[in-house]
Amino acid sequence: MIAGELKGKIDRVWDAFWSGGISNPLEVIEQITYLLFIRRLDDLQTRAEKKARITKTDVENPVFLPGQAHLRWSEFKNASPEVMHKTVADDVFPFLRRMGDGTTYSEHMKDARFTIPTPALLSKVVDMLDDIPMADRDTNGDLYEYLLSKIASAGVNGQFRTPRHIIELMVQMTAPKPSDEICDPACGTAGFLVAASEYVRATHADALLDSAQRKHFHASMFHGYDFDSTMLRIGSMNMLLHGIESPDIRYRDSLSEGSAGDANKYTLILANPPFAGSLDYESTAKDLQQIVKTKKTELLFLALFLKLLKPGGRAAVIVPDGVLFGSSKAHKDLRRILVDEQKLDAVVKLPSGVFRPYAGVSTAILFFTKTNSGGTDDVWFYDVRADGFSLDDKRNPVEVNDLPDVLSRWLSLAQPDSAERERARTDQSFLVPKADIVAQGYDLSLTRYKEIEYDEVEHRAPLEIIADIETLEDEIAKGLAELKAMLS
Repeated sequence: MIAGELKGKIDRVWDAFWSGGISNPLEVIEQITYLLFIRRLDDLQTRAEKKARITKTDVENPVFLPGQAHLRWSEFKNASPEVMHKTVADDVFPFLRRMGDGTTYSEHMKDARFTIPTPALLSKVVDMLDDIPMADRDTNGDLYEYLLSKIASAGVNGQFRTPRHIIELMVQMTAPKPSDEICDPACGTAGFLVAASEYVRATHADALLDSAQRKHFHASMFHGYDFDSTMLRIGSMNMLLHGIESPDIRYRDSLSEGSAGDANKYTLILANPPFAGSLDYESTAKDLQQIVKTKKTELLFLALFLKLLKPGGRAAVIVPDGVLFGSSKAHKDLRRILVDEQKLDAVVKLPSGVFRPYAGVSTAILFFTKTNSGGTDDVWFYDVRADGFSLDDKRNPVEVNDLPDVLSRWLSLAQPDSAERERARTDQSFLVPKADIVAQGYDLSLTRYKEIEYDEVEHRAPLEIIADIETLEDEIAKGLAELKAMLS
């Protein structure tokens, strides 16, 4: 986490943006992203010039040509606020829109807009960013993570930020390897890809010493798609500041025909796709409609994940609870495919407050492996009741946290004689044989299989009472969904 002094500077700049008339958090982060990119260009030029001096050769691939020195960060940062503002607005941003250095970052800068309204605000932001040691990957990453944490409202098309600790759980449970090709087809700020890269650095540091493996890590391991250009810029910068030199972050409506060329390409998918996103039915890929005939984006995204994964590839994806028990033909068909034709590994039920204040929707994490030949044996269920934070809009830290237990029990399942396999269905986690799931019409809701022992209320912990209330709410929601399907 960033130090208190730097955090205070960012908070003050954020307040300055707010008082200066820019109150949209995404716009604030976008403007800071542009400035970070401009500073990076200057750093690249400085590095190339230093190399040229040592080797006594010409500067390779110069970013700035003769006569463009005034566009460099190191030049305009020392100008008066008025001159700086005019230079950045009239010269630097047009330069950004024209340039192309072959990276995804420059591609996303083509429609860059400068909206910082006053010289004083620009000067304050530049001073703050100039104090940050950009050579320190951890500092850069933490800075940007702190900025992203300030996105406090949901976007359009069902977007909302996935909590960092939930992302880290999913990454740890899937354990990315240096040889993986990892994709998030609804990447947003690229939180899953960043966490996966940090996991690989931490657990396979030696692999990055190999030149071929290092090239794969920086240029072909991480893939993210989104159809929000602001998110693409922010996501690309997030990857850059976490030390990924050239990730594949591209504009794409993942559900359209444009993803056809990526079939059977990826070994790991980590995603929290839109639950209630708008859908252009006509442009939706026909092969996805063949898997599930539906307009529901959450179902189409699951069909897309199966299409994108290589055989043997695995996925960890967040879905709304309706996917687990929905009674429409599309819901049932997709669950049958996961259980019968692929390998469904686990269903981790999350408490309904996990995504507050963005949304109160109840969700679960599905873990599955693409086999095209079945393989589901026992499906592991875990009922997460607490994630280390209060389940209201404030999301304050609390002591109770099931997530470490989720990970340790999941990892223990790899042992053939694991005690986890003997857990009763009254426990917080348990295994359900495939035959039982088939007998229940492929219903994947935890409440369908969990057995509850009712004690006296006064002898029960508050979180257990809350869990039972949520169980009742799930049953009511499921009944209403089935009734709605019958009436339609």
